[in-house]
Amino acid sequence: MGTQKDRVKFNVGGRVFETTSTTIANAGRDSIFGAMFDDNWNLLSDNSIEHFIDRNPDCFAVLLDLLRTGELYIPPNIPEKLLYREAMFYGLIDHVRSEKWGPFDGNRLRLSKSIQGQAPGDATAIRAGPDGGVCVVHGSMVHVYDWVLDEYPPLNLDYQRVNDVGWVDSENIVMGVSEKLGRGDGGMGLFNSHTGELRYKFHVCHENQVKSYTAGALSFSSDYKIFSSCKGRSNEYGVGVWDQVTGKQIDFFYEPLGWSLGDADKLQWLEGSNCLLVATMFPRKDNCYISLLDFREKNMVWCWSDMGAPATIAVDEKRVRDAIAMEDNNYICVVNEFEDLGFMDLRMSASTSIRWSSRSRLMKGKMPEEPCYPKLARHGGQLLSSMNDCISVFCGPEWVLTSRLRRSYGGSICDFSIGGDRLFALHSEENVFDIWETPTPPII
Repeated sequence: MGTQKDRVKFNVGGRVFETTSTTIANAGRDSIFGAMFDDNWNLLSDNSIEHFIDRNPDCFAVLLDLLRTGELYIPPNIPEKLLYREAMFYGLIDHVRSEKWGPFDGNRLRLSKSIQGQAPGDATAIRAGPDGGVCVVHGSMVHVYDWVLDEYPPLNLDYQRVNDVGWVDSENIVMGVSEKLGRGDGGMGLFNSHTGELRYKFHVCHENQVKSYTAGALSFSSDYKIFSSCKGRSNEYGVGVWDQVTGKQIDFFYEPLGWSLGDADKLQWLEGSNCLLVATMFPRKDNCYISLLDFREKNMVWCWSDMGAPATIAVDEKRVRDAIAMEDNNYICVVNEFEDLGFMDLRMSASTSIRWSSRSRLMKGKMPEEPCYPKLARHGGQLLSSMNDCISVFCGPEWVLTSRLRRSYGGSICDFSIGGDRLFALHSEENVFDIWETPTPPII
């Protein structure tokens, strides 16, 4: 990038602004200004010319100040959504987004907004998008919101139950759907998140025939693979793998005898070891199954289940509600209905018991008054767990409780998700979801 100090004039909606090519270069090549300069950010035309842009001058002043200082200040007289619309026109929305909130920090999160859903019935799942948008599952409907939390037309799958949703990018989502008995219309599809258009369906082939199936939990890898638990009518039970770009099935891990992969409600791809965590938890099944699958060797390299003699399996271990692999620490973290955190060392045999952490116990052995299904998530060096109407944040090598995010309106949290440096918490009872953001440091 050049350091030219050439003056540049813009006439925006009748107001003249003067700046330098160095300031405009901060917008980046993908902005509307990129075509006005050469590779060294030298102006391609006479710098005495006023470049007319028929847009809002007040918003342009805010965005120009952002390019000059790297700080975002929105005056009270400018509606935020108007500024976001103008930023999208200039190709500066990523600049605005990065200054709107700071890097994700669970201990500094502040409640930004709560949104009342429009669909009848309770919501069941929430998934954050890569750019700070979100989608919410209500039975057969999926409601999608962009990062300014404007809702797109809802996706209605004609009374087919949506089991899981995953973001491919900010414009496309994948949905796993239950098969209707005798109709063969379940499975998994790629949809445009803006319009609801079905781009294509992902098929399962068994013995050279396309089979109907129910798609459950989803997971994605950095090399554009999609994983889904699959439950079919013959013996196509297990975990399928598809190419995200072509939509073609590229692999399938069939369910071992006595195990439970097709019913899995949690998948997690581990980039470092090229393995997939597959977990089926209570109360979806009477017994909990957790395993690591190596697709290269077609092998289950680690597994654990709470099936066993009552004398050897503790009651707490029969109440495992969620699991997450801590790949860099070589263990799997689980949580039970008391919000006890437990850890299983992946370097030990599969018969190892769970080491429960006394430092993370919050409920003191007291059963919740209503059914509660805690969830786990990890972001950076922090571990987060939902319980009742709050989310707990754990930090440090011993995962000590450091803060709690509480929001009483809406009842218990049934699911939460992190994406775009935001945390979304879904309260199923009142069909409400909360948006938590990390505030930016104050301007000195």
